[in-house]
Amino acid sequence: MKQRAHVLVVDDQADNLLILEDVLAEHYEVHPATNGREALDYLEGGGRADLILLDVMMPDVDGFEVCRRLKSSESTRSIPVIFLTGLDRPEDEELGFSLGAEDFIHKPISPPVVLARVRTHLALSRATRALQRRNADLELIVAERTAEISEQARRLVASKQEVIAAQASTITAFCALAEARDNETGNHIRRTQHYVRILAENLRDHPRFCDKLDEEVIQLLFKSAPLHDVGKVATPDAILLKNGKLTPEEWVLMKQHCEYGRNAIMQAESALGGVSDASFLLYAAEIAYGHHERWDGSGYPQGIAGDAIPLSARLMAVADVYDALISRRVYKPPFPHEQALSMIVAERGQHFDPDIVDALLRVAGEFAEIAHSFRDEPEYAAGDES
Repeated sequence: MKQRAHVLVVDDQADNLLILEDVLAEHYEVHPATNGREALDYLEGGGRADLILLDVMMPDVDGFEVCRRLKSSESTRSIPVIFLTGLDRPEDEELGFSLGAEDFIHKPISPPVVLARVRTHLALSRATRALQRRNADLELIVAERTAEISEQARRLVASKQEVIAAQASTITAFCALAEARDNETGNHIRRTQHYVRILAENLRDHPRFCDKLDEEVIQLLFKSAPLHDVGKVATPDAILLKNGKLTPEEWVLMKQHCEYGRNAIMQAESALGGVSDASFLLYAAEIAYGHHERWDGSGYPQGIAGDAIPLSARLMAVADVYDALISRRVYKPPFPHEQALSMIVAERGQHFDPDIVDALLRVAGEFAEIAHSFRDEPEYAAGDES
């Protein structure tokens, strides 16, 4: 039999306690407390509470102080607190929320409102705990897999041929790990890899980039590009595979894939320490961490702007967005090649490095050919206009 949730009700008015017990007892285990001190003693003594309904105006220790103490303690900070109060000033609510409370219920109490709020916040609390456990499990998996991959790669660097094999093995292992959970296909990785190389080759003689893009670097960028979203392996399935718009809280977790990817790649690079040919992982780390930065500084995770964004990440930003635009996603249909180009040009100097956008326009035909060669049917749209 499923165990019922425990609700701690704290109010110095006996009639309010009786009403709340009557409303909640059919659905939950209810523990009454007549003042803040009694509630704190109950919890400090090991008493269980999955949610707390807390009166504000009480003698000795008022509700605000009880909430402050609860949220400052490791053992009780995750318990949702809903204030019960007759106070209706905005500054009172502002104070309550600043102390960590989840909600307010104003007196006189409406039983249906109490039940609805309690049910909602218990569900949110359960979901949050499950997500935290899932994140912890995924971080452990990533750490274990990264250690395994790093150890395998370390053993392959005794000779030049072994270094090349280590590079290919590392990329394949990382990509397989990411593709196993991401809803984007392996062809997305192949397309973006070729887009990055085409852009870099077009820009190798440009005054801004000629000292950064030689044949060796371009090959390293080509090798590194497939790892741009490897950090998504640490993103919970409920977020990564969600068939709809992410909530603000989910979006915060989704954006962490940049840091997860960079950290995993740098661990692998460290395990290959002292081997210059392993520098492709340094470019991979730059790309994984920086490909969501924007030229105007409004991107993430660092919010850096202009040339402070690594060139490798700026190239990947254009390649990745172009491919996302021409591909079907749960939140949008695929756009035709020409429309995708127009949308990127509209972000020239805002989202994207202007010179890289100009390069895209020069090689637009080659982009369309790559999209066609590695197309995903029926998602592919780059050639719809022809």
